[in-house]
Amino acid sequence: MQKSLSSLMIALAFASATAPQAHAASNEDVVKRHFASLVAGPTPKTSELQMFLTMMPKGGDLHHHYSGAIYAEQYLEWVDKQGFCVNKTDFRINTAAGAKSASCVSGKDLVADNAAYRALLQKWSTADFYNHSSGKQLPPDQTFFDTFGYFNDVASTNGSEGLQTLKKRAIAENLSYIETIYEIAPITPDGDFDKLAAEGFDNARLNAALEALVPKLEASQAFQQGIQNYLAHLQKASAGVDDEQFTMRYQPFVLRFLPPSMVFSQMLASFKLAKTSPQIVGVNIVGQESLNVSMRDYSLHMQMFKFLKAKYPDVKMALHAGELALGVVPPEGLKFHIQEAVNVAGANRIGHGIDIAHESNALAIMKTMRERRIPVEVNLTSNEFILGVKGPAHPLDLYRKYGVPFVISTDDAGVTRHNLSNEYVLFATRYKTDYAEVKKLSYDSIRYSFLADADKKRLLQQLDSRFSKFEADIARALLPAK
Repeated sequence: MQKSLSSLMIALAFASATAPQAHAASNEDVVKRHFASLVAGPTPKTSELQMFLTMMPKGGDLHHHYSGAIYAEQYLEWVDKQGFCVNKTDFRINTAAGAKSASCVSGKDLVADNAAYRALLQKWSTADFYNHSSGKQLPPDQTFFDTFGYFNDVASTNGSEGLQTLKKRAIAENLSYIETIYEIAPITPDGDFDKLAAEGFDNARLNAALEALVPKLEASQAFQQGIQNYLAHLQKASAGVDDEQFTMRYQPFVLRFLPPSMVFSQMLASFKLAKTSPQIVGVNIVGQESLNVSMRDYSLHMQMFKFLKAKYPDVKMALHAGELALGVVPPEGLKFHIQEAVNVAGANRIGHGIDIAHESNALAIMKTMRERRIPVEVNLTSNEFILGVKGPAHPLDLYRKYGVPFVISTDDAGVTRHNLSNEYVLFATRYKTDYAEVKKLSYDSIRYSFLADADKKRLLQQLDSRFSKFEADIARALLPAK
């Protein structure tokens, strides 16, 4: 018996040594353990996380402003291409012919003046805000939103070059999809509607006024020409952007602080654009939410979206909502924005969603968002800079606790001078997470995109292959050579 047992043990040992390693750690297991080691302890290994997350495949960036994604350096190149100049006193672009002088210089000359160049970066972006102070420094939210006024004159002049730059930068950090908020929707004002709005609307009166305004706009040559011009501009700028490595889709945007007729004309144009072009996958409303007009007309805007959503039920909406914090507006201003974006307008995604803890029915709203699978677009860098909200004060963990889906996105990476990989680093270093969740976020950024189903399936299959290669490369680098 003892001899038989010994022989069996020897045979099992031999079989174990010579058989395929069925239980060897998979590449994914190796990467999971490695990632856990990077985030373990009181001080995450930030530099190695940066390398890891830059290498890691990232599906999409779903909250992305085209004009805010271009860096100031490229805008200065466009100043020269257009023959404009930049005033060295206030750093405004002068578009007048023959305006160049000792005080209004080319972009190239401005860059050559180190002091002026540094001062321009502080106006055209958030550069140096926290490591430099002066008596002229504005509050962070005003600093952020003011940047767009400086480079606006060249923001739309070189769309093809701009999109190609963003594509190249995205591929360099292993990002395969951008859904960019691209170009303001056409504006067609109507004074009669604005007079009615000033008198105030109940829902029935508003719907009647909108029913009358729609055919009026549709009959307007300016309105129709605006739509055609937008499509032509987009088609020209986006030519050659999509390929096997990279895909981009577009959202026209509405400015929320304009008069009501302008806002609605932009909304209607946006819905029509989304129905006309497969490249345009959704509509959005943008602009500083805390401004007086933005706050005053917020509920009116949500009712306008509700009206148009009923007419265009297939058009997706990703609405900026709840980009507010305590003290930015009176407390009652924090009570309803996300709720109305979800339950009145019918938003498919929520941009920012920072004030959720202050909303009157926060638990009910999050339950609805969980059940309807309405994700929050989380923008950690801009939330911190604009609102001063970060770490445990950010509602990210609140959304996670109540099962609300979310995606990691950049917002305006050119203005705040970062990239999507850095947003993942902030998430990994500030919030308790693991590799499985980070990997899921990459997939979710495709799942919750507004892409057509065939495109979504294609990018998800590519993501499978890209993660397989990434995990094999990481495992090979970590495991001892055989």
